[in-house]
Amino acid sequence: MRRIRIRIMPKKGLLDPQGRAVEEMLEENGFKVKGVRVGKVVEMSVPEGTDLKKLAEEYVVNTLIEDYEIEELAS
Repeated sequence: MRRIRIRIMPKKGLLDPQGRAVEEMLEENGFKVKGVRVGKVVEMSVPEGTDLKKLAEEYVVNTLIEDYEIEELAS
């Protein structure tokens, strides 16, 4: 088995209501921030030889509105 992490973010240019809400809250509390985006991380163990692109694109990520990257983790 190998450990992987899939980082998922909204595609650039698409509305990110969570990112906007976090940005507004931080600004209201005195932090000077811009371009806040909120995504998600999925970690899992998969057998050697797993088609990671298929796993991600067909079952984990909505490729119409999200970008992703897969990272191999130390076991």
